[in-house]
Amino acid sequence: QVQLVESGGGLVQPGGSLRLSCAASEFIFSVNNMGWYRQAPGKERELVAGITSGGSTNYADSVKGRFTISRDNGKKMVYLQMNSLKPEDTAIYYCYYNARYRLYTTPKDYWGQGTQVTVSS
Repeated sequence: QVQLVESGGGLVQPGGSLRLSCAASEFIFSVNNMGWYRQAPGKERELVAGITSGGSTNYADSVKGRFTISRDNGKKMVYLQMNSLKPEDTAIYYCYYNARYRLYTTPKDYWGQGTQVTVSS
């Protein structure tokens, strides 16, 4: 079973920056859409940013102008550059792939286990 592994989370002061990365634990044939979601305590999981296989992006209104999603198709990795972080960005961040495991398999959704981002002074 393919697993997605996030890295780059941690504790940062307000106004600081972090860069999250996500990679698959083993080879996967192709990746369609990729994205980052987050879930704060007591709140539902929400989409932060998404990117299509063609490079089109979309962002939650709350992060527009501060966060940038990007992907490396060769490495099949997705990144989230987070700048001007605010306390309200504190959450567990999850990466997401819609991917085809092998050539003849049906695309399915894969999720990481999450990485904690805490913005606090």
